[in-house]
Order: sequence, then C-alpha cells, then structure tokens
Amino acid sequence: MTETVHTPEETRALDELHAAARAEGGTLTVYAGGDFAGQQDATVTAFRAAFPDIELNMIVDYSKYHDVRIDRQIETGTLVADVTHLQTSFDFPRWQRLGVLQAYKPAGFSQVHDLFKDPAGSWVAVNVFAFSYMYGPDGGPATPRNLVDPEWKGQIASSHPGDDDATLFLFKKYVDTYGWEWLEALARQDVHFHRGTNTPGEAVDAGLKRVGLAGGASGGAGTTWSTPDAGHPFLAWGQRAALLRDAPHPEAAKLYLNWMLSREVQASGFNGWNVRTDVVPEGGPIWTYDNAHVAEFTAFMEDRAEVERWRQTMVLHLGEVRGEPTPGWLGLHPTRHA
Repeated sequence: MTETVHTPEETRALDELHAAARAEGGTLTVYAGGDFAGQQDATVTAFRAAFPDIELNMIVDYSKYHDVRIDRQIETGTLVADVTHLQTSFDFPRWQRLGVLQAYKPAGFSQVHDLFKDPAGSWVAVNVFAFSYMYGPDGGPATPRNLVDPEWKGQIASSHPGDDDATLFLFKKYVDTYGWEWLEALARQDVHFHRGTNTPGEAVDAGLKRVGLAGGASGGAGTTWSTPDAGHPFLAWGQRAALLRDAPHPEAAKLYLNWMLSREVQASGFNGWNVRTDVVPEGGPIWTYDNAHVAEFTAFMEDRAEVERWRQTMVLHLGEVRGEPTPGWLGLHPTRHA
C-alpha cells in the first residue's frame, strides 16, 4: 500500500513549479468533468496567461465517462491524463484503495476545509459547483415547490435526473421536501428534458423557456439563478481532483493543482464559494449552508445501489433520457478537442 499519511504540503513557489514543468516537457493533460467542450475555457485562458509556455490540453466530458476511461487507460498502460477533477466523488476513495493515485498536498492544502480533502492527500477538491433553478427577466417561481404551478406548464427546461447524479440528487431533495405528489405534478408540466446540465440555462438565456431546472448559473444577461437564502433545497459539492500515479507529466500536474488551489483562483469561484477556509466570500462559506447538502451528496454518491434505485424511479416518473451527449463522443483516449 502506498504510504500517504506523512505526505508534506508543497513548499515550492509557483515559479519553481513552473520551471519544473518546463523542464519536464511543458505539456499537461486534464480530464475535467463537465457538459460541453468549452466549459473550462475560462480556466484554460487564465492558466495559459499565467504559464504561456505550458501546453494545457483540457478534455471535458461527463464524469461518468471520464472515470471509466481513466480506468481503462490504467488497465491497458495507455494513460493520457495527468490530473483529473470529476463530479464522481466515489471514484477517488476507490482509486486510492487501488493505489493508482499519487498522494500530493498542494500549497494551501492545510487551509482547505475538511469536507474537501482526503487527509492523506490522495485527492483535494479544487472548486465548488452548485445546482438550483433559474429564470428569465420576467421572473420565476418563488420556490421549487411552485414549479408545479399552472403558470409554468410548458415553460421549464431541465437536465434529466436519469442522466446526471447531481441532477438526480437535487430531484431527490425536492421529493424529500415536497413529496412524491410534487414529482407527479411536475411530470404533468410538459418539462423539456435534455442531456447536459448546461442546457437549462441555455434555454432560458435564449428565451426558449422561462425557467431552467437543475443547472448551474449560466451567466446570461437577464437570467437569475435562484439563490438559497430563502432556505429552499439546492445542491453544492466540491469537485475532487487528483494526481494520477502514472501521470505522464507529474510536475505539470503539480503546477496545475497548486495554481487551482491558490487564493487568487479560489476567490474567483461562483458567489465566491471555494474550498479554502481562509478565502471567505461575502455570503459566507458554502459549508455554512445546511440546504446545500454538501456532505449528504457525497454520502449518497457512495451508495451506488441506492443511486441506481433513485435513478430508475425518476425514469419511471419522467421517462428515459434522450439525445446525444453534449460533449460529443470522445472515445477511449482523447488528447484534445478540435
């Protein structure tokens, strides 16, 4: 078993890590969980601005495909990725047990909240994602309960809980809070379900629907992401990241992880939410929001049989997911997007 308990926190500065990454070859490949090819463009642009001589290949795909892709690459000795950050939190303890992760603690690791790191350093969350509902400039439902009001029939776009675990968990929390009658009423609302958690916001941004359900903030002008201040259920989680033990470019991976965990990058998160205890957003850290269910989501994800029961129950109520995957089909060994 790989010894990780006494892994020291990184002491090298970013410029030293940068020099090591250049000496190694100046190339980095990241497998990032997400919904469309350009979802991490802002990250890529900022990283390249800071380190223009490091070639960053950011490959975005659904986490449920990236994790088994990494498994298959490891099994066949054809690993492409150096580092990965995914929604599938349950993969990281599994990979740790299999010994395929390199224990590593980037600078600032000691300031990361305990919810967002493995004490041994096998993984650390590098950002916070959050899902709620959103609406256009004409206003929207006061709470998720009101999504079943007659006014919103035919006006809702949603990602599908049969396709994405985070969407599934959010729907579960709505059922826990509002009851199965609420879900049965929602099924009669002519909701437009689509693959990809980006699609609800896109539909509202484009004026195609008045309400988007189960997605992150789109950033579109006139689109309001419903904040959790009123106490209604929403979901937030830390996107876990790890350095793969057999990474082709481990020094570049370390540079990336240290940069991602830096105070400057962490402060730029949505609503200022981040994983560090010493970077406090105006509205307070995400772990102070009980209705974000941060720890509960991770526990839910660990029980794959329970996840599957909930998934198929949602399919029975709402129908099967349809459509091509929004990132496209990337195959077994993607190295970059066209």
